[in-house]
Amino acid sequence: MSAAASRGSKPSKAKEAIVSTVERHTIAVLVDNEPGILARVVGLFSGRGYNIESLTVSETDAREHLSRITIVTRGTPMIIEQIKAQLDRLVPVHKVNDLTVGGPHVERELALIKVRGTGEKRVESLRIADIFRARAIDSTIDSFIFEMTGSLDKIDAFIKLMEPLGLIEVSRTGVVAIARGNQGL
Repeated sequence: MSAAASRGSKPSKAKEAIVSTVERHTIAVLVDNEPGILARVVGLFSGRGYNIESLTVSETDAREHLSRITIVTRGTPMIIEQIKAQLDRLVPVHKVNDLTVGGPHVERELALIKVRGTGEKRVESLRIADIFRARAIDSTIDSFIFEMTGSLDKIDAFIKLMEPLGLIEVSRTGVVAIARGNQGL
């Protein structure tokens, strides 16, 4: 009988430490608004094999030439800490804030959803859109384009309900997020 078998089937503490849960994190990064910064941030992720689930960026302070990048990624706690440390070391980065661990925050996404529909399917699409507070922003005789803002789960649920009714195409902005309270990034 091997030593491992004699100890039972419980994993060792070392193995438990290595097998860590993968978590979803939303990270806000304040950077100088200059050419190439987005490529450097994305390169940091791709060069180390980290995935970006969502990425949004826009200038937030024209006078100071600052932009805010919001990144949604997944990783073990150790990987997330590495990502934040590596982002913080990039020269044009002013601040890195992990909104997921930083406390309460608000996340939203905008989606445009094109749905084919005539007759009863058209009526059903409009009824479901009303329930989800999606606005019809364009309409033809046989299709709609709905605009919807909300949580990822809400948008995913709406899209799933539109699939059997004639979903044609989806365009999503990616997550934007901000911490609650009176403190800024």
